[in-house]
Amino acid sequence: MALRSTVYKAELHVADNDRAYYGSHAVTVARHPSETDERLMVRLLAYALWVEADERLVFTRGLSDTDEPDLWNLDLTGAVRQWIEVGLPDERRVLKACGRADRVTVLAYGRGADVWWSGVRGKLERAANLQVHVLDTEATRALAALAERSMSLSVNVTDRTAWVSCERGDASLDVRCLREAE
Repeated sequence: MALRSTVYKAELHVADNDRAYYGSHAVTVARHPSETDERLMVRLLAYALWVEADERLVFTRGLSDTDEPDLWNLDLTGAVRQWIEVGLPDERRVLKACGRADRVTVLAYGRGADVWWSGVRGKLERAANLQVHVLDTEATRALAALAERSMSLSVNVTDRTAWVSCERGDASLDVRCLREAE
């Protein structure tokens, strides 16, 4: 018998001073059986960091479908405006995404993030529409501790630092930019 995904519901209150974006979003996220709380919460953070007023940024099937990113923003014709990967994706996957989307964003996290970046950096040089950001390992662990099946999160972003708070506590995450899109 196959394990089923677990549904999480989150109310995100975003105050992003860096982008002058302020809004509230009710989102439902399916957590794949092999996914950790840390990865789930980093996906929610990615949503908060890149959601726009048009609210076309959506969670995809993610781990359940290898042809889709963790999040994407499609225009009305179905063309991919933004492709967002969470974790340490293979460089071939990133380059393929760069060919399909207007913008590609990787939000790397985990103990091996710096090693991953040093290994793929040269291979991704030609991808003009790629931006890469990294999160500190201890900060993402603190973020994971905030996970609940039903949660209300306040995400405040200033100077590339995201402060996430809820009834269970808070976490501060520096969103360090490794590569900006051209």
